[in-house]
Amino acid sequence: MKYLLGFFFCLLSINLISQEKFSKSINFTTDNDLYTSANRDRYYTSGIFLTYSYLTKNNTENIEKKIFEWQIGHEMFTPNSPIVISMNEHDRPFAGHLFGGFNLKRVYKKSRILSTSLKIGVIGPNAFADELQNAIHSLYGFREVIGWKYQIKNALSLNFGALYIHYLGSDTSNTLDASWISCVNAGTVYTNVHTGLNIRFGLVPLQKVMNSIAFNTNLNNADTSYNNKTESFFYFKPTVRLALYDATIQGSFLNTTSLVTKELIPLVFDMELGFKFTVNRFNFGYVFNYNTSKSKELRYINGNQYGSININYMIR
Repeated sequence: MKYLLGFFFCLLSINLISQEKFSKSINFTTDNDLYTSANRDRYYTSGIFLTYSYLTKNNTENIEKKIFEWQIGHEMFTPNSPIVISMNEHDRPFAGHLFGGFNLKRVYKKSRILSTSLKIGVIGPNAFADELQNAIHSLYGFREVIGWKYQIKNALSLNFGALYIHYLGSDTSNTLDASWISCVNAGTVYTNVHTGLNIRFGLVPLQKVMNSIAFNTNLNNADTSYNNKTESFFYFKPTVRLALYDATIQGSFLNTTSLVTKELIPLVFDMELGFKFTVNRFNFGYVFNYNTSKSKELRYINGNQYGSININYMIR
């Protein structure tokens, strides 16, 4: 325990010199089930996301910040094992999703956030998930994955999203707070609604919703009333999702020739448990993710888990 406390003390000491304003950031996030278990390689097995964010002009009196984000992302899904050969043994389809998108985040002075996004890309072989996974397997000496020939077929990916965050309050020490989160997605790949809580446990006093790495709102310039501050906190985010459509499981309605498709389970419980902290211009985070089963006929019915590693670099 004393070594753990020493580690956190070092983090806090390093962070004390970070009190500047940074108006841009580059964020890299990687998801993988291997980040939770060396023996796990199934369902949502990999995600790679690169995001560039910057403050944009704000002429609205009740808005503290407007943040624009550009993102390139890739998602990969496999059955219970990536080396399943027979099509009849695939308990969910192989699927890849490659996209680019943008997001406008409005950070209100009353500790509320509204984000709207658009993503455009492709699902299917043109997402190159087959080539990516086999390149990784070849690098580490794993077996070739040949089941990708049965993956979800090519189709356009066009998705709209809206995210609303409402700050609920904190304790008197400002080391524990909660926010309500609600999100809607609609499009040719995902259509769903989910809602839940984001609860933060701070190792130092928590930053406000308008200026925290928890919500990627910690960008500042001469026009904002905040500086970039020290942050170190755990967070817990339980949500409930109503899934109406998922092309990576059901196949796209724009291309109905996929050989392997499955029936969707509409009600899904999602949970995130993570730790995030700042070190000078960098923000780091690790998140444990869990969700109950998303589709029927899965061999492993106790849900799926994966880890997320996040690295963010701040720019003036």
